[in-house]
Amino acid sequence: MLVLASASPRRRELLTQAGFTFQVHPAHVPEDPYPNEDPIAYVTRLAREKAQAVYNELLGAPSFRLFSGERVGCDEPHGAPAPSAPPQVVLGADTTVTLDNHILGKPEDPADAARMLRLLSGRTHRVITGIALVTASHTEVAAEVTAVRFLTLSGQEIDDYIATGEPMDKAGAYAIQGRAARWIPRIEGCYFNVVGLPIALVSTLLASCQCADVPTS
Repeated sequence: MLVLASASPRRRELLTQAGFTFQVHPAHVPEDPYPNEDPIAYVTRLAREKAQAVYNELLGAPSFRLFSGERVGCDEPHGAPAPSAPPQVVLGADTTVTLDNHILGKPEDPADAARMLRLLSGRTHRVITGIALVTASHTEVAAEVTAVRFLTLSGQEIDDYIATGEPMDKAGAYAIQGRAARWIPRIEGCYFNVVGLPIALVSTLLASCQCADVPTS
């Protein structure tokens, strides 16, 4: 069984579109970077911590139940439960935006979102997603990097975009699959990485973890 250690609807949608059957069990770990932490080290560390925390939690839960829907856990019934079983593999992920090797996480407020968008305006930045797969035998960790080019944004465009609310829960204060698409003429690398989950990399890691038998629909 594949368990996604994330509450992100975008990651859930991407896994579903790719044909994976999985359960969702969000991780709750601090996401602040360490002082002077390299962006790739940051996202791979968080991905590993999220996956390991959920694996440990599910493995140690005596009443852990599997469900046919996209939720998992003891305290939130959803459909008829299957027999108890440990997780086969837990997938953790974390995505960040970097500019000049500085991490741009989720904005704290509209002013912070405006600051990030002004920084990205007219420049090329990197989107990095760390991926970790935790199984009973070992852990696989990797990262995907995509370069994203932004057009030059006016102050009014930034204000209007922030007013939609779309930037507030996104790394770098934008969503490539949303309204910000109009400002992105070019990317170099995996588009799905920018959305939040590099599906081809996930599939490759699953195979290398000898988890190719994770069920697909």
